Amino acid sequence: MAKLSTHVLDLSRGKPAAGLRIRLFAIEGETRRLLNTATTNADGRIDAADGLEPGVYEFEFGVGDYFGLTGGQPTFLGEVLVRFGVSDMAGKYHVPLLVSPYGYSTYRGS
Repeated sequence: MAKLSTHVLDLSRGKPAAGLRIRLFAIEGETRRLLNTATTNADGRIDAADGLEPGVYEFEFGVGDYFGLTGGQPTFLGEVLVRFGVSDMAGKYHVPLLVSPYGYSTYRGS
């Protein structure tokens, strides 16, 4: 079964985004089904899920709340949604997020 993890880096502070809320959804047609809610650890990481079936999934990163709690910075972003597909049952899927109050970048990591 596929494994999924994520790592969030706060580019405005140059360090991991500790304490950021992340929700994982399975996407089934037009329906989002909540699978997991977690908060990043001191290194900005969570292990989101093991045993994922092939399909479409979505991370919802609560970056607006995170930046509001880490110094009250004004933020352009609220939630960052990253939708991705899982096709390899034996695959390891890592979805890093690089974020600032005004933008973000993501990719498939290793």
